[in-house]
Amino acid sequence: MEFPECPVCLQTYDGETTVPRVLSCGHSACGSCLENLPQRFPETIRCPACNVLVKFPSQGASALPKNIDLLRLCPEQNADEQISEKSVKQPIYQTYDLFPRLWSDDFYRAWKHWVLPQDAVSIDQRGGDDGVERSLHGRIGPVSDSSFPIKVGVDRTVSLVRIVSLPCSNSDCLFKFSYTSMVLKCLSELKDGERNELGLILGAGIVNGGRVCRIYGLWGNVEDGFLYLVCGRRNENFVEMINNWIKKLDIRNKVGLNQDDLLSFAMITTELCEAIIVMHSLRLSTGFLSLSCFSLGEFGSVCVDINGVLVMGRTVRETVVEAVSTRSKLHTNELGILISNLIKKEVFVPPEVLLKLLHKEDVLLECGTTLCSVGNKCDIWSLVLILLSLLLGKDCFEVTLGSLDESHSDCSAFYGSWVEKVSSCLDMKFGSGYASLKQALCRSLDFDPENRPPVVELLRCFRELIVSSELDALASSKLLVNEYVADHCLVLGDLIRLPDEWIETRRDDTDQITEEKITKDFVHGLSVGMVKSRDMLGHRDSVTGLVVGGGYLFSSSYDKTVQAWSLQDFSHVHTFIGHEHRVTDLVYIDEEQPLCVSADVGGGIYVWSIDLPLKQDPLKKWYEEKDWRYSGIHALAYSGNGYLYTGGGDKSVKAWSLKDGTLLGTMHGHKSAVSALLVSNGILYSGSWDGTVRLWSLANQSQLAVLGEESSGSLGSVLCLAANMDMLVATHENGSIKVWRNDVLMKTMKLHDGAIFAASMLGKQLVTGGWDKAVNVQELFSNELEIDCRHLGSIPTNSTIITALLCWQDRLYVGYGDRYIKVYYYGK
Repeated sequence: MEFPECPVCLQTYDGETTVPRVLSCGHSACGSCLENLPQRFPETIRCPACNVLVKFPSQGASALPKNIDLLRLCPEQNADEQISEKSVKQPIYQTYDLFPRLWSDDFYRAWKHWVLPQDAVSIDQRGGDDGVERSLHGRIGPVSDSSFPIKVGVDRTVSLVRIVSLPCSNSDCLFKFSYTSMVLKCLSELKDGERNELGLILGAGIVNGGRVCRIYGLWGNVEDGFLYLVCGRRNENFVEMINNWIKKLDIRNKVGLNQDDLLSFAMITTELCEAIIVMHSLRLSTGFLSLSCFSLGEFGSVCVDINGVLVMGRTVRETVVEAVSTRSKLHTNELGILISNLIKKEVFVPPEVLLKLLHKEDVLLECGTTLCSVGNKCDIWSLVLILLSLLLGKDCFEVTLGSLDESHSDCSAFYGSWVEKVSSCLDMKFGSGYASLKQALCRSLDFDPENRPPVVELLRCFRELIVSSELDALASSKLLVNEYVADHCLVLGDLIRLPDEWIETRRDDTDQITEEKITKDFVHGLSVGMVKSRDMLGHRDSVTGLVVGGGYLFSSSYDKTVQAWSLQDFSHVHTFIGHEHRVTDLVYIDEEQPLCVSADVGGGIYVWSIDLPLKQDPLKKWYEEKDWRYSGIHALAYSGNGYLYTGGGDKSVKAWSLKDGTLLGTMHGHKSAVSALLVSNGILYSGSWDGTVRLWSLANQSQLAVLGEESSGSLGSVLCLAANMDMLVATHENGSIKVWRNDVLMKTMKLHDGAIFAASMLGKQLVTGGWDKAVNVQELFSNELEIDCRHLGSIPTNSTIITALLCWQDRLYVGYGDRYIKVYYYGK
């Protein structure tokens, strides 16, 4: 046989060094382990077996009684009798959620920090009137929350790049997603590739040495229904500034460049190269370039403007799609015209990227060119064309490529002749010197990307015009930079083409399509059917309590009645009459004989039988003793051990025998009326208007601890309590909640504009309602360090205040101050 052992140290009891001591909850552990358990509150510990908070004597474990029965089973006792202990009845918690989970915990942790608050960004105006798509401009206000990757302490001008549309919402929908839920739901519906690319872009905007524009996060504009990427301020004068600089140097009209001209040009080029190298180090390549893809950073250095890349990338795609939308073959002259059209827009797309954009399985280029792979080398091709446009002007290659016609059947041969013309132009500009620089520029234009040099080689050539190679530390970085491999090419990625699909859907003018899309999104968001509601009218005054049991829904009201409702069709079944005063609370007791117990402001406690046929008269009733300070019973709770607990205006909690109504004890400690009672994990919790929650032992009715005493006056009265597993939630008069885990305060946050009169928990979901007439749905996520309260959405109502709530299986029952009960359920 296995001998009994301590649940903490796993040592077998011996009656000498390892002595079993009995706690008030009935479990035992060795005295030395009990002495070393942490004490969160004075003279209390948590049982290592059941986690219940119990009293621990100040004299130590020696003051606790020994477990003689366990000692008899020890080897030294030579006892062969075995005693079977009664298992402790643990509460059964429902594992399903009322509102389906839209994403996993890992997904929420990965993306929640990127969602900017709804009021963080304000739109100033729309930019651009040249027919080219532009991003919105706005301002981002202070964001001091430490959870955001980038903190903003002052207002900043930002640019907004449209990504996708937010989930559609309709005024007829009962459940309204919260702002954060809408954004996360939008992200969860993206494909893995789209989401990965967006994650890389967001990460690139944090730590990049100022060479990639700052990216603050994602912001949903509920006014136009789109999700935006919030980027740093876009300097739209950068292109004009560079062109003015080149014009001032007049290098395009000079046959040969002097040392000063080359030095100025090299400074511009090194800035552009360094920005591209940083992009590659962040596993991103652009796939094309124009001057509009660059901007000035916060510290005056040139940086890659993600805003410009995404906006111009959509222009590239539109141009390419229009060229081949209805064609199965692409003639050589048509390819030249396409390239010329892109150059006119000051966009330089390398051959392999252009072929990739044009590629279809049934599309064959007449020139026989095969599809090339796309990698980091595509950006150096585009970068060199930018430099050529600054040195030579666009006319040098625009006219040449535009002259491509049917006579040029060999595309590669024509391309080679064009590179030779460019080389001769460079010879005129640079003269007989700078052979390595001219060679690097020409190699960068090679049709085969494998033959092109890395960007760092081009950078080294230009830096030698500024700093000698002996002094340039960059000379030793070739191997390091060459190891960078960009995983995503932005122009070939999914984010650039996403908005076109979504905008086309949203711009559909037919009401039928819009209605179908809204319905589809809503059904998909809630996983099962449409959420429906039904009114249950039977009371004549405010509803004060809701409870399910015995196959019925029971409700109490200020109209002095308790009503029973069918759980199948929500019809009224029975009315319990007998109370002489307003009924304030009720509980269902699932014992051998099922009972419903209700209490009123006059101190009356009524016990109703649930056996069929239902009767109007109570099975039994009794009254509390009154005095001039008394204001009746405010709360009820049942512990499962035959004890009924009441909390009232006399600031005390009373324990009653359910069998005969005998007062078994009175618990004092609160400084104001006791407004809420709850039994969970073997502990009685009481909330009060004094702003505190007190913990009481069910065994001897002694006080175990006081929660919230340090801030009892700041949040107002405790109005409601809810619990699940190791979490306890208290709602307050000012619209805030407090969340404790194992009696340790983990979170305080404001959920409502006004008092929270009702709360109910089902699994991890917390539903609250109160003075502001809204039902809010939160999900409580916890780990070892924190508890995060996620606002999933709300159910707005046009009714009066919410006075009672009950989550039960896949239904939500809401009691209102205007006598209505509304049930929300999933339609099939």
